[in-house]
Amino acid sequence: MGKNLTLRLPDDLAREVQAVARVDAKSINETVRTALEEAIERRKGDPEFVERLARIIEEDKELLERLTR
Repeated sequence: MGKNLTLRLPDDLAREVQAVARVDAKSINETVRTALEEAIERRKGDPEFVERLARIIEEDKELLERLTR
């Protein structure tokens, strides 16, 4: 089972999501989930994003290590 999230969209974007879901014969949930998965995959291919992510991971690692002392 996944995590439930509440998402507030501007009216225009909500209507566009509904239209895309209808055209693709999918639920709005599936349409939004697929769009998010695709966006995340694109970000993983962005070297600047990967660099920032690595920096955040290292910062979090240091913080967590301090908390265990």
